[in-house]
Amino acid sequence: MATDDYSFPWDQDSILSRDLLSATSAQLCYENLNRSCVRSPYSPGPCLILYAVFGFGTVLAVCGNLLMMTSILHFRQLHSPANFLVASLACADFLVGVMVMPFSMVRSVEGCWYFGDSYCKLHTCFDVSFCYSSIFHLCFISVDRYIAVSDPLIYPTRFTASVSGKCITFSWLLSIIYSFSLLYTGANEAGLEDLVSALTCVGGCQLALNQSWVFINFLLFLIPTLVMITVYSKIFLIAKQQAQNIEKMSKQADKASESYKDRVAKRERKAAKTLGIAVAAFLLSWLPYFIDSIVDAFLGFITPTYVYEILVWIAYYNSSMNPLIYAFFYPWFRKAIKLIVTGKILRENSSTTNLFPE
Repeated sequence: MATDDYSFPWDQDSILSRDLLSATSAQLCYENLNRSCVRSPYSPGPCLILYAVFGFGTVLAVCGNLLMMTSILHFRQLHSPANFLVASLACADFLVGVMVMPFSMVRSVEGCWYFGDSYCKLHTCFDVSFCYSSIFHLCFISVDRYIAVSDPLIYPTRFTASVSGKCITFSWLLSIIYSFSLLYTGANEAGLEDLVSALTCVGGCQLALNQSWVFINFLLFLIPTLVMITVYSKIFLIAKQQAQNIEKMSKQADKASESYKDRVAKRERKAAKTLGIAVAAFLLSWLPYFIDSIVDAFLGFITPTYVYEILVWIAYYNSSMNPLIYAFFYPWFRKAIKLIVTGKILRENSSTTNLFPE
C-alpha cells in the first residue's frame, strides 16, 4: 500500500501504527486485547527523566500563564486593549498546559493512549485550536505594536477595547471552528478510509490528515507568520529612526525636558521589542514542527518516532516561554507575581496598586 498520500501531523502516537507493522515481540498497550497497539516502554531511568522534563514544562505553562492572566485582569493599571490581547494569548497557552500537555506526556512516555477514543479526537482538536489561536493572537499583537510605534499619540483612538475584543473573538472562533469542523466531519480522512481502518488499534491515537489538509494547515501557519515578519521588520526600522531622533534631541536639551511623545515612543518600542521576542520564540518552537509535517505529507511519513516527539515537545514548550519573557523584561510583571504569590491581592483595593516604577 502506498504511503505517500497521508500524514499524521498532530499526534506522534500515530507512529505506533507503523511500529505495529514491524514489531514481532513487543509489549502491548492492552495485554488482553487482540487489537491492542504495541508499545516500546522506556527503562525506569529515562522514564523518570522524561516525566520530569515534560512535567516541568506543563507546570510552567499552567502556573506562568495563570499568573499572567491574573496580573492583567486584576490590576487596573494593566487594563488596556493591548494587554487584553496578551491575556487572551496567555489563556490559550494555559489551556495547552491543562488540556493538552499532561495527556501528551503520558502518551509520549508510555507509548500508548489510555484516555479513550473520544478524548483522543478531542485532545487533537484542543491541540490544533490552541496552536492556531496563539498564532492569530500574535499576528494581531504585531499589528497593534506597529500602530503604537508608528504613531503612539494617535494609537489609543485606533486600537480601542472594541477592536481588541474583535481580534480576540476572531482568533478563538476561527481556530476552534476550523479544528472541530475538520476533525469531526472526517474531512481530514477523505481518501484515507482504508488506510485508517487497517492501522487502527486499541491504545493508539491515530488521526489522519491527507495531503490537501496538511498543506492548508501549513498555509494557516505561514500566512500570519509572514505578516508578523513583515510588520516587525517595519517596526524595527521605525524604532531605529525614532531612537536616532531622540538621541539628536537629547544633545540639544536636557533629558528632563524630553517631550511626552518621545517618552511614549520609548515605552511602545520596549513593548514591541518584548513582543517581538515572544513572536521569535513562537516561530523557533513551531516552525520545525510545521516544516516536518508538510515534508512528511509529501515524502511518505519519513520522520523517526523520537525526532517527531522532540519536535512536538519543543512546540509545546512554547506555551511556557511567554511568562518567562515578560518576567525578564517587565518589572511590573515581577511585582505583580510577588503580590499574587504572597496573597496581597486579596487585600482591599489591591487592584489599584501601582505596579510601575516611579
